[in-house]
Amino acid sequence: MKVKCLLVDDEPLAIKLLENHISKIASFEVVATCNNAMKALEILNTHEIDLLFLDIKMPTITGIEFLKSLRHPPKTIFTTAYREYALESYDLDVADYLLKPITFDRFFRAVERFYRDIKPTQIAVATPKNEVETLIQIKSGTKYHKVAVSAINYIESLKDYVKIHTASKCIVSKQKISDLEAELAKHAFLRVHRSYLINSKKVTAFTPHDIELTDVEVPIGASYKEYVLAVLKE
Repeated sequence: MKVKCLLVDDEPLAIKLLENHISKIASFEVVATCNNAMKALEILNTHEIDLLFLDIKMPTITGIEFLKSLRHPPKTIFTTAYREYALESYDLDVADYLLKPITFDRFFRAVERFYRDIKPTQIAVATPKNEVETLIQIKSGTKYHKVAVSAINYIESLKDYVKIHTASKCIVSKQKISDLEAELAKHAFLRVHRSYLINSKKVTAFTPHDIELTDVEVPIGASYKEYVLAVLKE
C-alpha cells in the first residue's frame, strides 16, 4: 500500500521540488497539492491522506495554526525557510522539520523518520527508485560536453565565464553562475559565495569560513554564511 501524500505550500517551486523528490520513492504517491489551508482542509475531508507536507508561512493561517486546528491530523512534515518554529512544531508531534531548499538526502531522512513513527505493517518500506544518471550539456568553445551532475564537485565564476570542476577534469564555459545555480538547485547544489556553487553531497568538512570538498577548500561569502551554515548543519 502506497503512502498517500498531500503537499501544501504557497510557493509553486517548493511544490515542484517536493513532487520531484517524492517521484523517486516507489512507495509514495502525491494525491493532491494546494497553496492554502482552506483547500488543504477540503482535501483532507475528501481524501485518505497518510502524510502531510506542510509549509508554515502561508497567507491567512499558518501551517502551525492549521495543524493545531485538526482533530485527527495525518503524520506531518513541516517544510519551511524559517528555523525559529522548530521547537513549537515538535510539540505537535510532527515527523520532521525540513528547511528549504530541501535536498533529496535530507528529504529521504525525513521519510525514514516517518516510517519509524508508524507501525511496520501499515505501509510498505520506502526505497528510492533506480535513478537514471542526470546529465547536463556544457558548451566550451565549439565543443559540447555531456557532464554527469553527480560528477561535479563545484563551479567557479570567472566574470563572464564559469569553470566546472569534476574529479577528472575542468571545463570552462561562457555563461553565468546564476544560470547554473537555478538549473542545479534540485540536485543539492548550494551557492556559498558570489563566485562558488558547490555540490553539497561532496562536502567532507566545513568551518564558519570555508568548505572542504575532498582536497579543495572553498570560501563561504559573508552574505551567504548564515544560510549556508544552517543548511550544512542539518
